[in-house]
Amino acid sequence: MTNLWSELFSFSNYGELLILLRNSILAAAVLGLTGGLVGVFVMARDLPFAVHAISELSFAGAAAGLLFGIGVVEGSLAGSLTAALLIGILGSRARDRNSIIAVLMPFGLGLGIVCLSLYTGRAANKFGLLTGQIVAVDNPRLLSLLIICGIVIAALLVIWRPLMFVSVDPQVAEARGVHSVALSIAFMILLGMATAVSVQIVGALLVLSVLVTPAAAALRVSASPVLVPLLSTLFALTAMLGGIMLALGGSIPISPYVTTISFLIYLACRAWAAHHNRQARSTPIGIAHDSPR
Repeated sequence: MTNLWSELFSFSNYGELLILLRNSILAAAVLGLTGGLVGVFVMARDLPFAVHAISELSFAGAAAGLLFGIGVVEGSLAGSLTAALLIGILGSRARDRNSIIAVLMPFGLGLGIVCLSLYTGRAANKFGLLTGQIVAVDNPRLLSLLIICGIVIAALLVIWRPLMFVSVDPQVAEARGVHSVALSIAFMILLGMATAVSVQIVGALLVLSVLVTPAAAALRVSASPVLVPLLSTLFALTAMLGGIMLALGGSIPISPYVTTISFLIYLACRAWAAHHNRQARSTPIGIAHDSPR
């Protein structure tokens, strides 16, 4: 049991590790900010499994980039954008979108496994694409992550209001002249970019913990269009930074820590929502009218 605990949590030389992996900590913070904002629209547009499909193609692209020497970042981005555009263009209806996602997920995973099987380099590179790694964030990769996340956040802020309008009430938005198809494709591109950078840190298999779970937790405790993005971003930052701080002291990949923290936040939000609902049901109706405004 002691050996197991030391594998999970070992904080010897922790201060030195914090200095050496400052790039990874900064990358985790930026990724948490991006994931928290993108996740709001992922939930509003009912796209959680689209994230998983995009991550599988991102994994395939990254594996191909590793195999052919193109570059993990470039391959991951190409795979993500390909999947995002296919889903955005061909999946305008929910039924079509679900079919496309069901086709893309096994194809992407299978293609990625083939590329990794043919790759003869370091085994850590193979494993990291699936489960994430924090030691590979060098200066060029950090710069590319900052640029991509900056583009995603800036573009989201520009299209936030019309995109939210289309996501919440597409029929009325189209009647008001909002270009729903163009906005949908634009968001899928941004989602593909966010997924590509997420895969590099938390891995292809567990990217949902960054782009879905924080927003899902936020929606359990609030429906406010202002509070939900703030809570989602806070939860994503907590999961990413908390996960990386714990992973620095252990010998296993970052993704189990991130997913566990994210899941615990979700459970806490569900428990709070259930408690709040019980209190609301038990409060006499007349109290609400008699209370001061």
